[in-house]
Amino acid sequence: MSNAARAAPKRMSALDVLVANNRLTPTQARAVAMAAATNRVSPVAELVTGKTITSRELAHTLARAMDCPLLDLGAIAYGQLPRDPGFVALQQRFQILVLARRSNRLLVASAEPGNEEVENTIMQATKLAVEWVVVEFDKLPQANNTLETVASSVIAAQAAAPSGDELNPASFDFESVAEDDNQQIEDGRQAEIDNAPVVRFFQTMLDQALQLGASDLHFEPYEARYRVRFRIDGELREVASPPTRIKVKLASRIKVLARLDISEKRVPQDGRMKLKMRDGRVIDFRVSTLPTLYGEKIVIRILDSSVTKLGIDALGYEPEEKNRLLQAIARPNGMILVTGPTGSGKTVSLYACLNLLNRDGVNIATAEDPSEINMPGINQVNVNEKTGLTFAAALKSFLRQDPDIIMVGEIRDLETADISIKAAQTGHLVLSTLHTNDAPATLNRLRNMGIAPFNIASSVILITAQRLTRKLCPACKTPHDVPRAALLEAGFEPEDLEGNWVPYQAVGCAKCNNGYKGRLGIYQVMPISEAIQRLILEDASQMDIAQQARREGVRTMRQSGLLKVKAGLTSIEEIVGATNE
Repeated sequence: MSNAARAAPKRMSALDVLVANNRLTPTQARAVAMAAATNRVSPVAELVTGKTITSRELAHTLARAMDCPLLDLGAIAYGQLPRDPGFVALQQRFQILVLARRSNRLLVASAEPGNEEVENTIMQATKLAVEWVVVEFDKLPQANNTLETVASSVIAAQAAAPSGDELNPASFDFESVAEDDNQQIEDGRQAEIDNAPVVRFFQTMLDQALQLGASDLHFEPYEARYRVRFRIDGELREVASPPTRIKVKLASRIKVLARLDISEKRVPQDGRMKLKMRDGRVIDFRVSTLPTLYGEKIVIRILDSSVTKLGIDALGYEPEEKNRLLQAIARPNGMILVTGPTGSGKTVSLYACLNLLNRDGVNIATAEDPSEINMPGINQVNVNEKTGLTFAAALKSFLRQDPDIIMVGEIRDLETADISIKAAQTGHLVLSTLHTNDAPATLNRLRNMGIAPFNIASSVILITAQRLTRKLCPACKTPHDVPRAALLEAGFEPEDLEGNWVPYQAVGCAKCNNGYKGRLGIYQVMPISEAIQRLILEDASQMDIAQQARREGVRTMRQSGLLKVKAGLTSIEEIVGATNE
């Protein structure tokens, strides 16, 4: 669509757009305009403060109707906005946000895009054409006061997409790192993808995700819109809504980088890519595609190997829990199991242990699907069931490779479990994961898979269950006056309430995500004592094993989480939600 064709609808006022889209009647629009003039505010301010329409509904309606990019100011990273004094004056006068300058265009965020008076004033002051970006009205004052964002390049890419301008791939901040020089892509197809404007958009999405500390990026096509969401501190947040026309080229670009078949759109595909960042870091990304009704949904997980360098201390174990784990990994043989739901940090915990065990005199082999974290000195194998390289097949090969320590990404079936247990019984230390709710449930899970109780009792030496919960933002958390009865109901014992500690609650500020910033682990670390071994051999119930573990001083997941509350690291609501006991 040409710029001329797009100019006409942008001259419509916000009230005109709402009337045209049946969100207001002409009578209501006139009433709002009169009230705005009387109160000396903009029509948008009158609409939102008068609760005629919510700020979010207004922004989405204007973005769709006026074909403008939509930006969430609450989900962008901090950076540097243009500091031209003229821009600052315009921002204060018109409640706008100048995001970036691109060639002869100025990217301007506003809750009232297309305001002719504002646009003419900006053009006269800057001699630049205005490209509008829609934002929510109630987020603009805070943005103008405190927000310094890196979103300019994101919006520049969205604004550039319709123009057909080609971008120079050599200027990008990311560099694809080839993992296999024999894997080549057809030159014509590569050039076609690289010349697309979506390249810069994708590059900036990755950059922004890393700055925000996101763990996953979701690219989701729908019938009338396309959205990008980041998982930040365990929660998904929408950060961009680019035009739907980019979905095919964006999917192709990601597939090229992940060494996937760009012509196959009917079946899911899994791959990975390795990119060199501007600061010299090389980060791995795991890519998963899924055909949906309106295109391919793509999820990219960020696999940052630097997290393993944090060490055991940074994972959040209580001192006695850490000592139990360290004693277990110091043993020459046996099986250590880490359990928890997907995304609970099991792999990071395993690699933190491997990092301690990784010495010149030790032979370590891992089998994963796929290998998420690269660690020098460890023999890592990616499972590939299509070629017959299953977990069981990899384990059989490991045992012929003179290993000292074996790590299995996940025990999924009886054959893998059986070989792992035999390895633990024959002088090897085996680490692996299972998907269970807590440590006692893991023993029942192994029995249900068909493992004989005596094999479990003689091989498993420790089970640690874990969850990731959000940390309170240290900049804005405030004391929370919680009644004593509510604290006891949450799981605190009467003696726990003694002392001068207070629980804290989430508030929210410009530095955090609704009162939370970062995540921490809560753990249940259960050594397999002789008493628990006897219960396993007697085929005791999960409840009996849990009771014995408590008698031996093993905390439940809830009790472990409440210690974090007492330390002021997280909120009661967060722990109760994460440990629904």
